Amino acid sequence: QVQLVESGGGLVQAGGSLRLSCAASGSGFSILAMGWYRQAPGKQRELVAVISRGGGTTNYADSVKGRFTISGDNAKNMVHLQMNSLKPEDTAVYACKAHYLYSGLGASDAWGQGTLVTVSS
Repeated sequence: QVQLVESGGGLVQAGGSLRLSCAASGSGFSILAMGWYRQAPGKQRELVAVISRGGGTTNYADSVKGRFTISGDNAKNMVHLQMNSLKPEDTAVYACKAHYLYSGLGASDAWGQGTLVTVSS
């Protein structure tokens, strides 16, 4: 099993910045990719950004391109999301997801509990 713990959410004014972090823990696993998703009240969950192990491939939602940057720390099994120029429409619960290989059992996904980001106008 892989457990994910997020940190870094909070309240910020429009135009401000926040940095989210997510750490994966457990044993016998190998991360393939990690990413961030968000869900605003009354809306469906959407992909924000994803990064492959080693950082060779990243993908961003159009709405955050140029403002958000995802980065990974392979040695620590961590992923970070630097969010700049935040807008009120970025307000949501942000959750970390890890896609990983688990000893002899194939690929699986793990989710964090989510962290609330609130952007005031």
